Amino acid sequence: MPHQVSVFAENKPGKISRVTEVLSRNNINIRAITISDSGDYGIIKLLLDKPAEGNECLKNEGITSTLKDIVAIIIDDSPGGLHKAASLLSNSNINVEDAYGFTIREKNQAVFVFQVEDVPLTEKLLKEAGFTIISDKELYYL
Repeated sequence: MPHQVSVFAENKPGKISRVTEVLSRNNINIRAITISDSGDYGIIKLLLDKPAEGNECLKNEGITSTLKDIVAIIIDDSPGGLHKAASLLSNSNINVEDAYGFTIREKNQAVFVFQVEDVPLTEKLLKEAGFTIISDKELYYL
């Protein structure tokens, strides 16, 4: 199962530099990143090639981080591609707690990464609907 690392960060200059320095020094590659602002603090969400190791390295440096289970699927990179997955989740009463996406231009596909409460059920529903679930190894090396 894929994971993302979430870092609780004070909203001030140098925080991203500190996080990326720790990961770089430990030879951990960032595959995707999002940053959410909520005033004085924010959350940096990282898709890493070695998430468990990255999480431990950050914690060892005194950086507050957690490892979160995520679901990742392939969707068509076309109008309505995301809507198909979002509709299925909505109709199944599954709340998306957090999400981001990125494209794979050479394949005309996109990846939708999201956090939900019940990962196994969500993966089962998506698989039954014909979506391709991306494994952790596949996701970390896209």
